[in-house]
Amino acid sequence: MNERREAQVNWKFHYQNRDEIREDCASLGLDLEFSPDYKVLGESISLGTRTIPNRLVVQPMEGFDAVNGGEPGELTFRRYLRYAKGGAGLIWFEAVAILPEGCTNPRQLVINEQTVDGLARLVDATKQAAWEQYQQEPYCVIQLTHSGRFSKPTGGRRPIIAVHDPLFDQVVGIDGDYPVLTDAELERIRDLYGEAARLASRAGFDGVDLKACHRYLLSELLAAKQRSGKYGGDYEHRTRLLKEIVQLVKGAVPDLGIAVRLNGTDLVATDNTWGVAAGQPLQPDLSEPVRLARELAALGVSLLNVTAGTPYYNPHVNRPYDQPVKNGYQAPEHPLVGVARMFAVATTIQEAVPKVPVVGTGYSWLRQFGGEAAAYNVSQGRHQLAGFGRQAFAYPDFARDLLNGDGLRLEKSCTTCSKCSQLMQFGVTTGCVVRDAKVYAPIFQKAASPKEDE
Repeated sequence: MNERREAQVNWKFHYQNRDEIREDCASLGLDLEFSPDYKVLGESISLGTRTIPNRLVVQPMEGFDAVNGGEPGELTFRRYLRYAKGGAGLIWFEAVAILPEGCTNPRQLVINEQTVDGLARLVDATKQAAWEQYQQEPYCVIQLTHSGRFSKPTGGRRPIIAVHDPLFDQVVGIDGDYPVLTDAELERIRDLYGEAARLASRAGFDGVDLKACHRYLLSELLAAKQRSGKYGGDYEHRTRLLKEIVQLVKGAVPDLGIAVRLNGTDLVATDNTWGVAAGQPLQPDLSEPVRLARELAALGVSLLNVTAGTPYYNPHVNRPYDQPVKNGYQAPEHPLVGVARMFAVATTIQEAVPKVPVVGTGYSWLRQFGGEAAAYNVSQGRHQLAGFGRQAFAYPDFARDLLNGDGLRLEKSCTTCSKCSQLMQFGVTTGCVVRDAKVYAPIFQKAASPKEDE
């Protein structure tokens, strides 16, 4: 971490055309290509009895604007109606906690008997808005989560951990005496995922995502090599709980699509890690993630969304940026390296499970060229779907501009300034401070001002 914090180089986006990007990619030895033919992005995909109308995905981005203990609020509805009118074929709803203790923010969405009707209204409004605009409905996935060691249900840290790890224990400020979840407690959490899936189906979602990325609880278990018992240690034990949840959901709600947002690699130097080479913790080794992807497909998972790293330790890995958050670090690598890595990890998983659509990500840093990169990757089968996260915050109608053949516009694109991430760190409502300034700039200014005055 210290080496990263001391890095002085800052590679900011400056490209006027794709050839300038290609030139830097060549000098960096990166495999990154572009296609201005967006037609492939308009092709549909069948998923069970449902259809994803096109290849563009709104990635899950928490707004932290819930009300009444986890129900969608006014800004939640505003955000998803904008996505719906924007034309993406798949809207991957943000992380929704399966119980209040598993929230990473006091205003995170929660799914339970008290909130399910509000979530149903949100799904219905989203699909209705898309139908009125395009005469088609997006495929809607809800991301079910337990924030694990990053839980902050009342604003302060309340870690819930599956394994001790010196690096990540330091990140959340705990020591080796802090309690670890028992196997019985993990089994209760497993059962809560099943209950949440039943509620998600009742609310009208097409599928559920069992979030296993970014070192939240299910992701931490995948890396829990130093945990004893039935849910830690070797590969079979570390992957057991996720597979048990898949089987539980499949049995409880057979018609509900099952997705997993999966870390392809953690890329952290610790003994408890996932998708890295033995003895080379900063070198990806996807043998276990590939094995798991195949096993998940065999169990009935019909959709995978591949990412890497964790925003709590190495955010440059999963969201390459121009500007870090306050007190953050300048990335130790050119952002194009991070973009290419994200594409490559998704490609490796897609090749392993050719019949399961994989969502590739990492497009936002490319601004107006992200659509061309998506068109190339999808046309070449590198991944079947292209996901946009920060770009969707900034540019909710990005899909419409691509599907119309117009391409993405720089003046509407994400600037990778990290202000949305800064809002998350502040623990307040989140959105694009630059492109949606009327709503979110005042929130940012209010949250930042007291800290700036200290």
